Amino acid sequence: MPDQPKRSSFSRREALKWLTGSAAGTAAVANGAVPATPPGHETEPAPLAYPSRYIFHDPDFSKPYVAPWTNVMTPEELASTKALADIILPKDDLGPAASECGVAEFINEWISAPYEEHHDTCEAIRGGLGWLNMESFRRFEKRFDELDHGQQVQIVDDICDSTKVKPQHKVGASFFKKFRKLAVGGYYTHSSTWKHLGYMGNITVPGPYPGVPADIIKKYGLEDVA
Repeated sequence: MPDQPKRSSFSRREALKWLTGSAAGTAAVANGAVPATPPGHETEPAPLAYPSRYIFHDPDFSKPYVAPWTNVMTPEELASTKALADIILPKDDLGPAASECGVAEFINEWISAPYEEHHDTCEAIRGGLGWLNMESFRRFEKRFDELDHGQQVQIVDDICDSTKVKPQHKVGASFFKKFRKLAVGGYYTHSSTWKHLGYMGNITVPGPYPGVPADIIKKYGLEDVA
């Protein structure tokens, strides 16, 4: 005897609820094909036939970008973030300082994202900023962003190399490593910094396409490839 088809777990009641929530279902009820819910027997609202689009789809590029969540950094934390990012990525002849291309705002938005995998990063960065300012007050009685450049560098020099860090600075070194990774990521995803990487972006090449440069072909051993 052939196997009987497996019954769906989708009940007739659920099917009618879905149908009556759709345009076709509304018409069916009006025509009497599907009975309307009798008085006193209302059910919960029917699910949408087509769920609404995810909030992060289809950004409107005609308007300034605004993250769909609230950023968590305090003004003091943001100021310290800008100061530390500029120590790591200062302005030079190839590009702007980190603060000039929104690295601090990038970090703030990143750690504020409401995703589980960002939670630990948020705690590490905000806790590390707290450590940084405590160390600043201990040494100079000022917040990190209020110090002069030389004082800031003194603190950063003590936490920037995890292989040489003193025991009392291990917390700071762990924070600095995470912070530097985020700062570099935010910096080099901004178009104004691409000269550092030797990347020109999309540019117009006049005349016939020159092809792949000979040194690149040689580097990858593709001389004999047609």
